[in-house]
Amino acid sequence: MAAAASTAAVAADVARIEIRKREREMRLLAADGSEVRRYTVALGGNPVGHKQREGDERTPEGTYVIDWRNPKSAFHLSLHVSYPDVADKADARSRGEDPGGMIMIHGLPRRYGWIGSMHTALDWTDGCIAVTNAEIEEIWSLVADGTTVRILP
Repeated sequence: MAAAASTAAVAADVARIEIRKREREMRLLAADGSEVRRYTVALGGNPVGHKQREGDERTPEGTYVIDWRNPKSAFHLSLHVSYPDVADKADARSRGEDPGGMIMIHGLPRRYGWIGSMHTALDWTDGCIAVTNAEIEEIWSLVADGTTVRILP
């Protein structure tokens, strides 16, 4: 019971998620900016720069929110990042392109959970942010829907 209470207390303290693409780090932060948790992540296979269109394998940059979650994900568990926003859609439309979507913070593909932290040896997603299955379980329990996600270069 104490573990559940401490997880609930930490969840109440997580005010935002910050992802630093260059460092391949994701941090869960409290309202005062203090770090609650830190994870090493894998990104899209073409990680430099902001996502421009469907299929470019880039992880977007900007400020979004966790707007829904998938408990039956093909990647263990997943939290949806609200990309594309209005500006992303307008930018893609101006180029005649589809901005893409379905950017998630997720675990590892089914049957590959055994890879664990070795998954960070290269960037392999289509633009998502990947962590281990144990880490996504922790993140799932600590992060509420509506939490701000800030993705930095």
